[in-house]
Amino acid sequence: MKRPAPEEEACGLCQRADRDPEVFGQTCRQDGLCVHENCLYQASGLSQRGADGEGFYGFLFPDIRRELKRAARKTCCICRRRGASVACRGRRCPRNFHFPCGGERGCVSQFFGEFKSFCWQHRPVQRARAPQPGQTRCLVCQEAVAGRPRFGALVCPACRSAWFHRACIQGQALRSALHHFRCPLCRDVETFQAEMFRLGIKIPDRDAAWEEEGAFDDHYRRHSSCDAARCLCPAGRERADEEGPWRLLLCDSCGSRGTHGRCGGLPEAAGTWECGDCAGLGTALAVSSPARFPQRP
Repeated sequence: MKRPAPEEEACGLCQRADRDPEVFGQTCRQDGLCVHENCLYQASGLSQRGADGEGFYGFLFPDIRRELKRAARKTCCICRRRGASVACRGRRCPRNFHFPCGGERGCVSQFFGEFKSFCWQHRPVQRARAPQPGQTRCLVCQEAVAGRPRFGALVCPACRSAWFHRACIQGQALRSALHHFRCPLCRDVETFQAEMFRLGIKIPDRDAAWEEEGAFDDHYRRHSSCDAARCLCPAGRERADEEGPWRLLLCDSCGSRGTHGRCGGLPEAAGTWECGDCAGLGTALAVSSPARFPQRP
């Protein structure tokens, strides 16, 4: 039998060859192992016993192989196939499932603390009053959202006015990361992040994607032009000097708008800027550093 090409190799834990980083995280391959990042973190019988640079994210190769053997004896309650490495942490719940199967069925897997997972019956839920008719639009994609909290529809716990599709706010969390992720409407950070973590939104502990040039070339494209109503730069909107009046600053919240310092009327020492859609033209933002969450035990 012909051996599949590396890009077609399936994850040893979920048995899928999918590579969507918003769902599976990065695909890790080494020493004959192929596993998804998120499947590693959610495997119930696996712990990070190594340093960050050892194995995959601190998961040691011998431990991963033992987990593969353990999971091979478990049947997924959703697809009915073997290899279910994720166990529901609900009291006396016997359900096991593959990480991606769980997401498709409405299970919640948390990416903080003990990295707990819960089936559709025991998952954490939100309690919030339904919005007024005509006001249920996702703040990220502007499409209609269910009129009450549910697995696919989340609301900001601070303002209770900002609604999102789960997939939309997950994409926003991956782009903004822990240092910039906040409610797009009320700008709350602490309460908003804690609730999103509880509901299974993965918020990476790194800088925003637009600050990590080259880190996500396959998935994100860094904005690279001045969007001021009138660009004053003689060389055009695409010029982006490292310093001086034509230094290009990206919006500190969305990363999808930019301005030359002079075009935005900013002092040369300005280190941050927000676009008009996020906070009003010319508004500088001082970002506080939120608490870092511990590794999985």
